[in-house]
Amino acid sequence: MSQATRLTRNLNLRAVAGDAHQLFDKIPQRDLSTLNALLSTHVRRGDVERAWSLFVELHRSRSDFDAYTLTPLLKACSALCDHQRGRQVHCFVVKTGSESEVVTKTALVDMYSKCGQLGDSAMAFEEMGIKDVVAWNTMISCYVRHGLSERALGVFAAMQWRRVEFSEVTLSSVLKACGAVKGVWLGRQVHALVVVMGRDLLVLGTNLVGFYSDCALMGEARKVFDCLHCGKDDAIYNALVSGYVHNKMYEEAFYVLGGMKQPNVVSLTSGLVACAACSDLSKGKEIHGLAIRFGFDLDTQLRNALLNMYAKCGSTSTARSLFDEMPQKNVVSGLEGQECFVAMKEKHGLDPSEEHYACLIDLLGRAGRMEQVWNVFDSASEAGVVQNGGVLAALLNACRVNMDIQSGERVVGKLLFKSKMENPGNWVAISNFYASIGRWDQVKDLRSLMYEKGLQKVAGSSWLTLE
Repeated sequence: MSQATRLTRNLNLRAVAGDAHQLFDKIPQRDLSTLNALLSTHVRRGDVERAWSLFVELHRSRSDFDAYTLTPLLKACSALCDHQRGRQVHCFVVKTGSESEVVTKTALVDMYSKCGQLGDSAMAFEEMGIKDVVAWNTMISCYVRHGLSERALGVFAAMQWRRVEFSEVTLSSVLKACGAVKGVWLGRQVHALVVVMGRDLLVLGTNLVGFYSDCALMGEARKVFDCLHCGKDDAIYNALVSGYVHNKMYEEAFYVLGGMKQPNVVSLTSGLVACAACSDLSKGKEIHGLAIRFGFDLDTQLRNALLNMYAKCGSTSTARSLFDEMPQKNVVSGLEGQECFVAMKEKHGLDPSEEHYACLIDLLGRAGRMEQVWNVFDSASEAGVVQNGGVLAALLNACRVNMDIQSGERVVGKLLFKSKMENPGNWVAISNFYASIGRWDQVKDLRSLMYEKGLQKVAGSSWLTLE
């Protein structure tokens, strides 16, 4: 065995230690398989920028890339939500003839979807000559991720017509789509398929609980939960607790939570949401104690739920103390917000509303992630939720924070043309943008127009229970 071959085989073994790149530098003759192994290692470890830098560096001296080079690069672009780089890799796919590879074409479908370019994703899927079950699953998941559940079910129907064998991943995505559109009949048919085909209920049980919860059929959700004699993991407990909370069945949620041998951070967070909703301070304090006992009290999402629970139960002094103890006050960063947004669609099968898109754009804008801001805006446009101005106002605010004046002025035009300008918040967003760039004449004119129309900015408000 040659030294190059031995070192190539060691790349994956050394990846955990983090020195795969140094090992690569020792290889005297860097053949393509060695390069591909290192690219895959970087992407698998989440070091996607390094993978891209390596590709750019090597592209200066070689062009003999193949599907095994380009597929991990497409995954890197997906992780970066960077469709511009993704398009560059797509060009290489066409140039090298790698588009005939099902794995590469599937990675293209996934990349465009995760970068908010759903039209390109669908086109890449349609252009595939041969589609395996992974390709079909990817397209179904893409539509579910973007809240287009009807289209996802349409792809599933086409998959049935072509007699493609389902996998657990297929049925999992279809159940999410059924839950989103409240498709009880089809969801029950999928449940029957799971049973008849002998599919792993431990894998699909969580999705079945989520589906029945979305359709407000908590009795059915509980039956699925109780039928799992092979053991229950955290995920299915979380799904049932979340389902009860979503359907305002708080006592049932507390009962399931109390039956867990060791609650996890997700279930405790759901319990705190229930406490806030029904103003149960005693139960909230009990869950707080459990969080401290199991070491979850510093978790960002749980801390935010604790703050909300104490505030809504009237214990504002405790809420203030918790807030003051936080090492960072901006606990919900743009990245965390994006993770929550993705989880909302992929894990819980919920369709994001205009407010959700606006919130994510605002978070990413404040974090300076303008490229991702535009990707989210494109997704919102494709989902048809850019209607009442909330998303556009958030986009304008992101332009203001990042001093993107040219883009901001384009957004102003869209906001004035598309949105309902009866909302004072849209006027204020435009006024704040012009104020930030010193256009005080425009600010004065806008304020005058607001006065003439009798519009005033509405102060924020929320409900809480006083002690």
